Amino acid sequence: MNNALDMPPVTWEVATDLVDYETAVARMEAHADAMARGEAEELIWLLEHPPLYTAGTSANPRDLVAPDRFPVYESKRGGQYTYHGPGQRVAYVMLDVGKRGRDVRAFVAALEEWVIKTLAEFNVTGERREGRVGVWVVRDDKPLTALGQPPEDKIAAIGVRLRKWISFHGISINVEPDLEHFSGIVPCGISEHGVTSLVDLGLPVTMSDLDVALRRIFDDVFGAEQQ
Repeated sequence: MNNALDMPPVTWEVATDLVDYETAVARMEAHADAMARGEAEELIWLLEHPPLYTAGTSANPRDLVAPDRFPVYESKRGGQYTYHGPGQRVAYVMLDVGKRGRDVRAFVAALEEWVIKTLAEFNVTGERREGRVGVWVVRDDKPLTALGQPPEDKIAAIGVRLRKWISFHGISINVEPDLEHFSGIVPCGISEHGVTSLVDLGLPVTMSDLDVALRRIFDDVFGAEQQ
């Protein structure tokens, strides 16, 4: 999606404290509306949330296994149930998809490519899977499944919403979250696969390490300057 070279620089912001989910959504919606009015520039907002579950527009109530464990928020992003919490890097992407080709599928594919290329910076092979949203890792270090295949774990989730061709919500990559917290839901409605993180894969990656890689790879995929 490398067609935005003449656009103003994309602003990056990193939250130093955990950000309440409702506060984040309110800010994203306000920023997206301001962008639609031509009053704000594109923004990538990197943050962490306190432990919580969100239900996307396709969420099945049966996939909420432990409804009283953490706060549960209805979300207008695409997708099903997901978990956010400390140790997981959330990147909220407020980008002008209207000026970036007006192709929603290409935009989502670009988000996936951004994640995959970022993981490759740490020698992790992230892959897409037909019928499964997000980015997956083949676990050759685990026993084969009942079908005789290596198991696969999810390492990153993707869920976006567009309003007037402005995107918000975005991606999340597991750096070092408490993976047991995912047991309160069926992540993205898929019960036969697990969840992993960079640290779970044996990589001593910090949040700052990941942020550096995300910024470096963003320009390769989206073709926009940063500030």
